[in-house]
Amino acid sequence: MAREAPAERRETRRPGRWLPRSLGARTALVLILALAVVQAAGLTIHALDRVDLQRIVQAREVSARAFGAWRTALLAPADRRAALLADLDLPPGLGAELSERPLVRAPMAPPPPEVVRMFRLDLLALGPPRMRPREIRVAGNGPDGFLASLRLPDGEWLNLRVALPPPRPWHSESFLLAFLAMTLAAAGLIVWAVARLTRPVRVLAEAAERLGRDVNAPPLDERGPSEIATAARAFNTMAERIRRFVADRTQMLAAIGHDLRTPITRLRLRAEFLEDEEQRRKMLADLDEMEAMIAATLAFARDDAAAEPAAPVDLAALCRTVLDEAADAQPEAAERIAYEGPERLTVRARPVALKRALANLVRNALAYGGSARIALSPPEGGTVRLAVEDDGPGIPEDELEAVFAPFRRLETSRNRETGGAGLGLPIARNILRAHGGDVVLRNRGGGGLSALVTLPA
Repeated sequence: MAREAPAERRETRRPGRWLPRSLGARTALVLILALAVVQAAGLTIHALDRVDLQRIVQAREVSARAFGAWRTALLAPADRRAALLADLDLPPGLGAELSERPLVRAPMAPPPPEVVRMFRLDLLALGPPRMRPREIRVAGNGPDGFLASLRLPDGEWLNLRVALPPPRPWHSESFLLAFLAMTLAAAGLIVWAVARLTRPVRVLAEAAERLGRDVNAPPLDERGPSEIATAARAFNTMAERIRRFVADRTQMLAAIGHDLRTPITRLRLRAEFLEDEEQRRKMLADLDEMEAMIAATLAFARDDAAAEPAAPVDLAALCRTVLDEAADAQPEAAERIAYEGPERLTVRARPVALKRALANLVRNALAYGGSARIALSPPEGGTVRLAVEDDGPGIPEDELEAVFAPFRRLETSRNRETGGAGLGLPIARNILRAHGGDVVLRNRGGGGLSALVTLPA
């Protein structure tokens, strides 16, 4: 069952894979599709009405021309009828010819009632007596036409063939061009309006991202529509509460640290009066460790990186500087310290805070892995990646994330005897996340540990 779950998730995501990811693009797409459907429906209704009107106009014209052909044949001399009929300008769909035999003969079916109404065939027998045919025969000629045989006084027949040409609802090119221009203009207006309406949402998302990196980010503008103004006020209120909470926590921890230093100082003075040299040394060592832990705790809680302004930083040079300082501090490990990557790579960051994070990772690699190598990669997809590697024993897989908890140390190697208060990794992660990046630990295939750092390019 566990193997089928990812496939099921992929199956559920597949139908929406063609949709754009942003809210504005999806809204614009839905509105444009709705506009297209409405336009298509309106265009279809217009086309159907135009076809009906066109058929009625054509039927009236054909009827009038057919009566004109009959009048010409009736009034013309018998020897000139054919010539005069041939000279007539008959519309498409109407044909007239003289014959000694009628075109309509039994058992041909009569025309449908709608054809009779369309062409007003009842008028054939309602004209003046001298203009009426001696005999009228009418039969159907498809759904939109008829056949008529009209007998002249001398016995000759005028045969009419009527079949309306196919309708042309789009015979006007200017109409289609105007319709296309109107549709494109409406689509452009929709895109512009949606972009304007969803801009506050993007601003809110950017403000939330800034607040995640800098708790002292400037507040949102509370102007605009009532809903947007309400959301901006709520966001500003939340940001102010977060800043107040952080300030109160920092002030409380600073007060605790200050109060703890006083009894530590008294204990240090009293320890100097101990006659047992070994006990005095152990007590002073414990007091030094307590002071170091208090200082690290206050530094972790204060998060001085939030107050430092961001500026362009040469990350490659910063990595080399951190490694050089580590080599100066531990000359015996200088051969196991190395850098690999580009000569220059500029990112926007808080230089002091970022240097502290990298120094913590390098110090961690040297202390527990015996070596430190930084591998910096060029930007890819808007992200800069670097790895701090060592050759140590690594960390159990189930502890790779747990070591980022404050004061968490692994008993096998990261304990009080090896130094540290268990705050190096949490401080490094806090700093990198404040920059919009992160750090994770991975065991290397050939042995050792790798701290994988990501930063915005």
